[in-house]
Amino acid sequence: MSKTNPFSLVRRFCPLALALAAVVQITALVIQPSASTADDTGAKKVKPLKALLVIGGCCHDYEKQKDILKAGIEARAHVEVEIAFNPDRSTKPKFEVYLKDNWYAGYDVIIHDECAADVNDPDYVANVLKPHKEGVPAVNLHCAMHSYRSGNFRDPVKPGEANAVWFEFLGLQSFRHDWQAPISVTITDKEHPSMATSSDWMTIKEELYNSVQLLGGHVLAAGKQPLQNGKDWEAPVVWTNSYGEKKTRVWSTSLGHNNDTVADARYLDMVTRGLLWSCDKLSADYLKPAAK
Repeated sequence: MSKTNPFSLVRRFCPLALALAAVVQITALVIQPSASTADDTGAKKVKPLKALLVIGGCCHDYEKQKDILKAGIEARAHVEVEIAFNPDRSTKPKFEVYLKDNWYAGYDVIIHDECAADVNDPDYVANVLKPHKEGVPAVNLHCAMHSYRSGNFRDPVKPGEANAVWFEFLGLQSFRHDWQAPISVTITDKEHPSMATSSDWMTIKEELYNSVQLLGGHVLAAGKQPLQNGKDWEAPVVWTNSYGEKKTRVWSTSLGHNNDTVADARYLDMVTRGLLWSCDKLSADYLKPAAK
């Protein structure tokens, strides 16, 4: 009986082994997850940002505006908007989400669109501000500027005092508006990334919030409106702030009282870009094709 030469077996099976090894390597490359992938058009796909929209309270049609904002932002950017809505139309709405520790866990940005002028419990407000002190970005819309007020909020507050905490977060102190009339909006910082696609425009009848003082805010756009007494007044309508020790990015606009303003493409474009800027994600990767 002849003996099999071991070297001939190697020569016989080596090509097959190499082929199988190549298949295994190719398969591993196909199934291995990656941080970013591309769709059929070659466009880079990114993991969507998670945003929490806290909305509700006095004086506005939040029932409709919550849906306008969610649809508008999600249509323009790779952002998933979750809504925490309180139908309480008083000036003292308490949001259940704020009653939890770590209520902000898992979110990349918080959108404050609440109107809670007479909510001033210091522990509650501290929990609202906690994520932003820890570095979670924020977007503030319209009546968020007139929320969480305490003490004498009509005169200039002093940084570090109890009635200054919310205004220091916003970067601007405001407490009132006049009647509703069209606002002439002028972009004052055209170089800021969030305003790159914006131009001067005239709103429909809207509320122009006053400015008592800036508290670190950087103005991106100003508004001008006639008062009921026939005089004109001006105030910032879009601004940014760097908040706390973490230098958290905060983007705010006082515009947005009426549904038609909130649904205006110019408004939604601006808010979406502001949101992405606050997360340091304002790039072609996160903007959807129509918004680039």
